[in-house]
Amino acid sequence: MSKVGKVFLVGAGPGDPNLLTLRAAELIATADVVATDALVAPEIIARVPKSAELIYVGKRSGAHSVPQEETNRLLIEKAREGKWVVRLKGGDPFVFGRGGEEAEELAAASIEFEVVPGISSAIAGPAYAGIPVTHRAHATSVTFVTGHESDDTTGINWKALAQLEGTIVFLMGIANLPMVVRKLREHGAPATRPVAIVSKGTTSQQKTVTGSLDTIEQRAAGIATPALIVVGGVVTLHDAINWFESKPLFGKRVVVTRAREQASELKRLLEEAGAQVVQFPTIEIAPPSSYESLDSVIDAISDYQWLIFTSTNGVDAFFERLKFHGEDSRALGNVLVAAVGESTADHLRKRGIEPDLVPPKFQSTALLPLLDADQKGIRTAVVRAAEGREELIDELRRRGGEVDLVVAYQTRKVTAAADELHDIDIVTFTSASTADNFFDVLPDARMIEGAMLASIGPTTSDAIRRHERSPDVEADSASVPALVAAILRACRDKTH
Repeated sequence: MSKVGKVFLVGAGPGDPNLLTLRAAELIATADVVATDALVAPEIIARVPKSAELIYVGKRSGAHSVPQEETNRLLIEKAREGKWVVRLKGGDPFVFGRGGEEAEELAAASIEFEVVPGISSAIAGPAYAGIPVTHRAHATSVTFVTGHESDDTTGINWKALAQLEGTIVFLMGIANLPMVVRKLREHGAPATRPVAIVSKGTTSQQKTVTGSLDTIEQRAAGIATPALIVVGGVVTLHDAINWFESKPLFGKRVVVTRAREQASELKRLLEEAGAQVVQFPTIEIAPPSSYESLDSVIDAISDYQWLIFTSTNGVDAFFERLKFHGEDSRALGNVLVAAVGESTADHLRKRGIEPDLVPPKFQSTALLPLLDADQKGIRTAVVRAAEGREELIDELRRRGGEVDLVVAYQTRKVTAAADELHDIDIVTFTSASTADNFFDVLPDARMIEGAMLASIGPTTSDAIRRHERSPDVEADSASVPALVAAILRACRDKTH
């Protein structure tokens, strides 16, 4: 029996990918076909499985939109092929998203469909600008108007709009701002009525401009699209409850040089603080060229007294290989374990291993004062990347110990596109290799002139200095949360 196709008209939300609904995320992850508007957040598009067919419809920058009739035909055709089709729309599919028209066509073609509402920019944009669209003291009603069609030829009742005491939200209408102002004024709205323009709402590039019908055109000159217009007394609340644009890193462009597979926590914490994150990975994590040293230690794990992990990558690679051999953390029952850095220690704890030693600094050599001066009869395995400093191994051997280097992974240099390296406020470095590779591939040092350089620890700071720069910020402990906390302190100190 052939699979029955179905179409899902899904709202992708207003721009902030964290506002995607659980149902929308579930459907995207299981779709056979995703037909998306071009302005849907890249982080949401990244959820589309590689096995799915991704089709761009709707308006794109510098290109004409796909005719609505063609989109309708596409949805019906793919569903009749037995596929589950997600029609992904910015905002909500039924709020100026032409979702109603598509639903009518699907019903007429006897195609099963489901509507998944999304958070509309009509309410989210003002909310992120500190403007509630309703408020007991200012507005007990809200009216949504499509700004694209706000011209003299439409059936908009401007007289009624002008006389409303509630809130009016014009979507997609910034190009028609002069006409909106003129029509409201002509039909009796006072020149002093508050107005706000919210550009790129709910994103790190959001900008809010406030004024009145008399002043807003001048104040909004040059504001970027997409933008919406809010008219009404609720606009006066912007200054008091402007929570989003008041975040400590709002408006700052922050470069993350960490490998993409490691960057999620750092990216999340920076974005939660309001930053616009520019991902510029300078390294990637790859398997070792040979598993010989790793397999050898796992086979003889009971012969070792110490197992030293110098990074979270080493922890992950070691335990993945341990699982490959049919073993788990119980294999380490009689071995003492050291972790360099709190993040490494936390990774071990997640595996059920409480480290016996964690040095106060994110440096492998910081372990030396904590280890026996006489290493005779002690066998140690150091789990790390192929690339690394030899001081710890050399010193333990000098003390008489038997030390094996365990190559669990390798870091490889990658070259990211440098076109995003403009107007940079902060550059973050989470290892010496990210610093070395970043400066090696940086086309022009002037691209980060004046930017704050933030280091996760002393070894990384030393690498920055090798390139004739000094770190402006160094984390108190070698962890991503500590690095972000140090950045926030430095930014706060600069503003006081």
